[in-house]
Amino acid sequence: MIDTADVYGPYTNEELVGRALTGRRDSAVLATKVGRVVVDPTGGPDNLPVLAGDGRPEHIRASIDASLRRLGTDHVDLYQLHRADPQVPIEETWGAMAEAVAAGKARHLGLSEVTAEQIQRAQAVHPVTTVQSEFSLWTRDVQAEVLPYCRQHGIGLLPYSPLGRGFLAGRFASFDQLPRNDHRRRLPRFQQDNLRANLAIATKVREVADRIEATPAQVSLSPLRAREAVARSMKWSERKRSELFFECHRYSVFHTAEARQRSRPHSPLNPSTEKPTCAQP
Repeated sequence: MIDTADVYGPYTNEELVGRALTGRRDSAVLATKVGRVVVDPTGGPDNLPVLAGDGRPEHIRASIDASLRRLGTDHVDLYQLHRADPQVPIEETWGAMAEAVAAGKARHLGLSEVTAEQIQRAQAVHPVTTVQSEFSLWTRDVQAEVLPYCRQHGIGLLPYSPLGRGFLAGRFASFDQLPRNDHRRRLPRFQQDNLRANLAIATKVREVADRIEATPAQVSLSPLRAREAVARSMKWSERKRSELFFECHRYSVFHTAEARQRSRPHSPLNPSTEKPTCAQP
């Protein structure tokens, strides 16, 4: 499963993915996102782009064609709303995305970082196949409402940053270890005082990992994988979604870690060479 977005780059990552999939498009489940635009290419911190939401139907209609052109394909397997635009009713945005399914440009639709109420409103217009949200040992907001709703309605949850952007894997002990142009330097959890306080979490994860001869990454992933709600939310009730589910499940962070552990039962993964893969937000 390859998960990108039109605004990544900005507007260049889809081209990279398209080149990578030339001649082997059928070997990947291809997902991209829509709903964010660059309003200032260099106006953000460190001259990074400033982004804003755009859920207008006319933007959605133009964006799917642009994404397909950059990706070099005639359809994506999963088309996701990157963020809901507070200025546009989600029903209008979702309706335009449903047009892409009707036209054969997208096979399934997904949401990202939404509330249970927003999922319900979108469902009234067109089936929601997946919901992508940050979910890890230190980000558990989805457990309150979104995850139970997904489980109840057979919607797949695609957790991103399950390793806390590398922190839970024990990669960073100080703010200075982050590269100069690293996005994490602007995140509150990685600021000096917060990072020092959060190191207690990483230390506990490392202690558990050492005790069971695993890596911190494996320990960090195991609560998500073992949670009954996550497992059940990934089982589609509709047959037409089964193929997409199988591929997402097959390439998910959970099963990557498990398969590697099974293949080397007496030799824990070397964290310097083996890294569980995960989709980027």
